[in-house]
This record gives sequence, C-alpha cells and structure tokens, in this order.
Amino acid sequence: MGASTNKPYQHLRYETQYKLDSPDGVKALLADYTTLRQRRFLGDMAACDILIDLRRAIELAALTGKQYEALRLVYFEDLSQTQAGVVLGVRQDVVSQHITVAINKIADIYYYWASHGEGYGTTKGAV
Repeated sequence: MGASTNKPYQHLRYETQYKLDSPDGVKALLADYTTLRQRRFLGDMAACDILIDLRRAIELAALTGKQYEALRLVYFEDLSQTQAGVVLGVRQDVVSQHITVAINKIADIYYYWASHGEGYGTTKGAV
C-alpha cells in the first residue's frame, strides 16, 4: 500500500511518525487528518497515499454505522466527542467507545497489511 511517489523518504517519514499498525498510531494519523489533506495541495504525494490507504483501511475495517459516524464527526468534521454525541443522540462516553473500537479495527487492517508485506512495517511484537 501507499508507495506511488518517487520520494520514498516521505513515506518513511509518515510510517515512522504514525506506526499505523497500532491504535495509538492510527489515532495520531486521524488527529492529523486535516493537516494531511492540506499537504496534498502542497505536492506531498506521500500524504495523498497515506490518506488513500486510510480510506481503504476504514472501508475494510467493517465498522458499524455508529462507529463510522462517530469517527467521521470527531476526526473528519472536527467536532468534539460531546458535540458528536448530540448529533448521534448518545452520550460522550458512548462516542468514545465507538471511536476506540473503530480505531482498533483500523489498526488491525494496517497490521494485516504490514504482516503481509503490503507497505507498512509492523511494531507489534517488536522488542
């Protein structure tokens, strides 16, 4: 996944920065979503690739509708979890639970890709 640019150091920088096969790495990537979208327009092809891979990972993660909507509202629409809860008609802690499960499912997709040599290194099991 994600190596269409002729500047491999850009991809390595993102792989090192985000450690996408872990929930913390996916959470960091999602937190930087808006910045990465802006970097696309500055010619950062690695940002394009990582966003494409993120979209694909989300598709493959088999999120429920509530999990996806919580993720979308908080990370893509920049709402707080409390605001997302109002939109979804649930408490903030329920939004947090949906997001946690969604992030874990997405991290599992990146881990699968990494363990099958599909472009991401694995940090699980590393000493």
